[in-house]
Amino acid sequence: MSIKSMKKEELELMSNKDIAYMIMEESKRKLNTADLFKKIIKLLDLPESTFEKKIADFYTALSTDKRFILLDNGKWDLRSNHTSDKVLKVSDEEDDEETDEEDENDDIDEIEEDNFDDTDDTDYDDDTNEELKDLVVIDEDELELEE
Repeated sequence: MSIKSMKKEELELMSNKDIAYMIMEESKRKLNTADLFKKIIKLLDLPESTFEKKIADFYTALSTDKRFILLDNGKWDLRSNHTSDKVLKVSDEEDDEETDEEDENDDIDEIEEDNFDDTDDTDYDDDTNEELKDLVVIDEDELELEE
């Protein structure tokens, strides 16, 4: 069923992102957030004030819906129109950003470790050493041989 042939009442029962999906599927065009949302407002015959009140929510809805992908040119497209290579490139960039953050955290850990005082102020009494004198450390390979 074409979105243009649907009644307003039917469209009102759908979410904005579902309507956006249908618009993009039928038009086969890439659209920016504003143009896409204006088409939805027109279809639903909503007042123009809706645009400014709800555009941010609409953007968030598209961002969190895995059916859509935001391209470098700021336009939305359907993820199904893109090969996995292109999608992977976007994911790889996100992974790189996460890795950079992890590297920064590693640097902080190294600084904290450098400030660690290696001196051991713990006093062990002789009884503890006496209890541990018969303790034997076994290598994992030796343990496997015993089994």
